Amino acid sequence: MRNVLVSVFLWILALAITLGLAGYQRRTGPSYPLRGEAAVDGVTVSYALPRSHGGDGGLEVRIDPAGAPVRSARIVWRRYPTEEPWRDIPMARAGDGSWYGTIPHQPPAGKVEYRIVLETPQGHAALPPGESVVARFRGGVPAWILVPHILCMFLGMLLATRGLLEVLFRGRDRGRWMVLWATALLVLGGLVLGPLVQLHAFGALWTGWPFGGDLTDNKTLFAILCWLPAAVAAWRRRQHPLLLAAGWAVMMAVFLIPHSMRGSELDWSQLPEASAPAAEPSGASAGGGGGPAARLPAERGSVRIAASEAGG
Repeated sequence: MRNVLVSVFLWILALAITLGLAGYQRRTGPSYPLRGEAAVDGVTVSYALPRSHGGDGGLEVRIDPAGAPVRSARIVWRRYPTEEPWRDIPMARAGDGSWYGTIPHQPPAGKVEYRIVLETPQGHAALPPGESVVARFRGGVPAWILVPHILCMFLGMLLATRGLLEVLFRGRDRGRWMVLWATALLVLGGLVLGPLVQLHAFGALWTGWPFGGDLTDNKTLFAILCWLPAAVAAWRRRQHPLLLAAGWAVMMAVFLIPHSMRGSELDWSQLPEASAPAAEPSGASAGGGGGPAARLPAERGSVRIAASEAGG
């Protein structure tokens, strides 16, 4: 009975650790919505602005002013990274009081930077108030590839953690099958299904070393290579707690690097000029719209996300 209780405890502890690591990576990744708050005419407005869009259609952006006296709203955007004129997209008001608009669809790996400008009785308010949001488009990934990829990576991390706890709590001869199954799942999820996800999303099977500098591909390869010595030792029945702990620590540290950082990015200069968006330029770039408030998006636009608002 005692062994069963210890085993259950170790599974719960492994699950908690894995969920915590996965949750941290999700919250810090650049592909998840940019969240924050801003004061609009004395009213605090919360926002969650998308930074990724998959499949067909445009990127829908929605904001709920939460009682702020907003007269009109628009999305100011341009392709990223470029010095193109900023373009306006008028936002419509929904029945629930929120405002919404859609940035036109871009090719896979194409990025845009944008922000929302609210017209109020006191002037203009920009969301986010600091720097513009960078969003990336991607192709649709079939569920039969994406779901197994996610499951394999999560279960691989779970079994690697559980195998480490088994060895630390019960001795070096325990948990061998967990280590080996973890290795198989990580290789399948990261080095087989991962590139297939990349192929469908961005049109490239592998953009890491030695062909490119994609951080997601490179960190996956590096993490698995650091884990392999522990897997080989388990295969040869020569497990050692320090070797396993070192492999696990390095692998998890690498996986904590936010997902999709320095990922695939379309080079707009390689596309024909006819592919440039045909939307009307904003007042900030075309000379219309008058005063300093109207020029706010062009003056404060940036290619980076403010650190204080980088949570996902």
